[in-house]
Amino acid sequence: MQFFAPPVERLIEEFARLPGIGQKTAQRLAFHVLNQPKEDAERFAEAIMQAKQQIFTCKVCQNLTDSELCPICSNPTRDPGVICVVADPRDVIAFERTREFQGLYHVLHGTISPLNHVGPDDIRIRELLTRVAETDVREVIIATNPDTEGEATAMYISRLLRPFGIRVTRLAYGIPVGGHLEFIDEVTLMRALEGRREI
Repeated sequence: MQFFAPPVERLIEEFARLPGIGQKTAQRLAFHVLNQPKEDAERFAEAIMQAKQQIFTCKVCQNLTDSELCPICSNPTRDPGVICVVADPRDVIAFERTREFQGLYHVLHGTISPLNHVGPDDIRIRELLTRVAETDVREVIIATNPDTEGEATAMYISRLLRPFGIRVTRLAYGIPVGGHLEFIDEVTLMRALEGRREI
């Protein structure tokens, strides 16, 4: 049974297809858009279309950009000898917020996931290998998530990079700042021990 007119139902369905948006939130968003003045709704639709038309991937790092090179790759103060490999463009933002990393990035746009039919050829690994082969890279930091897919991707990339004779590192994982040892799971505690450093 339809509760709303077909155009409203379609709008709700489209919002519900977004990640993390359930049916009730989709309804709220749809009615919010419908209650906006026409100019605001048109501006919202135009912003979506403009982003879809003008955003593509950086030819160096594969991050999202609206020009040939993203602002990070075109920054001459960054160290091109260190590449941080991340799964998603949002991960670049997380690193940049720390203001600590001064190298460049490589965005894979996913991780290897056989259950989801995502293989090595479906993500940007080939572009990373080409980049390492053609430039003077000293170190590749693999910063994929510490889940099954992230670990599989990290292991696969590290094996492919071994013949290049460069340093390949993995982010350290362990106890979060402010965490208490009694609440830490065994795997996290084990990783914290493995990644310990001198003070």
